[in-house]
Amino acid sequence: MWREMRRKGQQLTHEESEEVLAQGRRGVLAVLGDGGYPYALPLNYVYADGRLRFHGAVEGHKLDAITSCDRCSFCVLSDGQASDEHWWLTFRSVIAFGRIRLVDDPDAKRAALWELASKYFPTLEGEREHIERSLARTAVLELEIEHLTGKLVKER
Repeated sequence: MWREMRRKGQQLTHEESEEVLAQGRRGVLAVLGDGGYPYALPLNYVYADGRLRFHGAVEGHKLDAITSCDRCSFCVLSDGQASDEHWWLTFRSVIAFGRIRLVDDPDAKRAALWELASKYFPTLEGEREHIERSLARTAVLELEIEHLTGKLVKER
């Protein structure tokens, strides 16, 4: 079902792809939006236990799209490195394909929100209280990865 990468010499190993996901700060989630148009949105995320987790509002285009069709993809780019002698970048990109779902269990939501808070605000005091106060009005999404592919890109 999954296409093979055309330029296999640039393909990252599964472990290298997971490293990009673990180290990345933001990515773009693509879902099937209104009228059959793709809807892609940038999100903060956390990668743990082979799954991607996100948070957001409890209503809106993203949740409507996910309710309608749970298939999605998520793309992450590393920051890349510029050459001292040339204008191009060398970077790694990863695309995860899978199914996304709304997390309903309050304990699982707390755990995911704590993972996110620890990643983005590791020294912020009082984050647990904030998570507890906002739990009912915060959606947590989990993408179970079915296929993962990564690529080393050398622009020129």
